[in-house]
Order: sequence, then structure tokens, then C-alpha cells
Amino acid sequence: MLQMKYLLIITLCLAANYGGRAQIRKGQSAPEISLPGLSDSTISLTSFKGKVVLLDFWASWCGPCRHNNPTLVKLYEKYHEQGLEIFSVSIDKNKDDWKKAIRNDNLTWVHVVDQLGWYAPSTITYGVDAIPASFLLDKDGVVRAVNKEGRELDHEVGRLLK
Repeated sequence: MLQMKYLLIITLCLAANYGGRAQIRKGQSAPEISLPGLSDSTISLTSFKGKVVLLDFWASWCGPCRHNNPTLVKLYEKYHEQGLEIFSVSIDKNKDDWKKAIRNDNLTWVHVVDQLGWYAPSTITYGVDAIPASFLLDKDGVVRAVNKEGRELDHEVGRLLK
């Protein structure tokens, strides 16, 4: 009986911890994000309505994120003129590290920062519990793909831009 109580308590604790992180799914409207950009002025995700947007969560200290950046650079160069925008949300706590990574990785698209890290409202709203994480939005702001990479992402972007 005591083991059952412990099992129940552990299960409830896990549910409480992860229950608030239900990830936004394909077909849902993308919740608004308004955060400071590189020049400290607020940039809103909804200001890009009418464009296909790749919403990208990352951080300068994240090895897999930095490894993925050259792929995003190529994607942006290929599709930006056709209407693709990348809206990168960093969860860096140190703005200098964030800005340095943007420069070093030659990331020329829209960048905002949510300095509360894993407790940032944007990560909680989108259910981001690992980075990199991405949400591909159509021109109406509806999520059409989650965490697609490589050729799959390229194909989805191309399809949405037609």
C-alpha cells in the first residue's frame, strides 16, 4: 500500500511538472510573442502575418542549435525573397552572448530574446522543453509543421510559399 502511495505521488508530481508544457500542435493558431529584439525595441510575431514564418527557439549555449544554424542560413537565403521569415526566440540570459552568436553564425533574420530561459513565457506557451525547437507557420499564422528539419522542412516551406 505504501508503494502505491509513492507511485501515485510521483505520477502526480510528473504530471504537474510537465502538464503545463503541452506543445503547440499542427493546425493550431500560433500564440502571440512580443519580445525585445537586437535594438531593444519590441517585435511581435503577428507583425509577420501574411508571410510564411519559421518560429525558431534556440540559445547561444546550445550546441545542437548552433550546429543547426548553417542549415537555417541556407533555408533563409533560398526562400526569403519568396516570403519566408525566420523569427528566432533566444532563451539566453546573457544578451552579449546572444548577440555574439548571431554575429558569429551570420544570422540575418529577426531575433528576439526571452531572458527567463526555460521559465520564459514564450517557452511555456509553446511547450518548448528542448531546443532547438521550431514551428512552421503559414501565412495566416497557423502551425503547419513542428520540429521539421532538413529536406522535410525545405519541402514544407516550399509548399507553403506556392
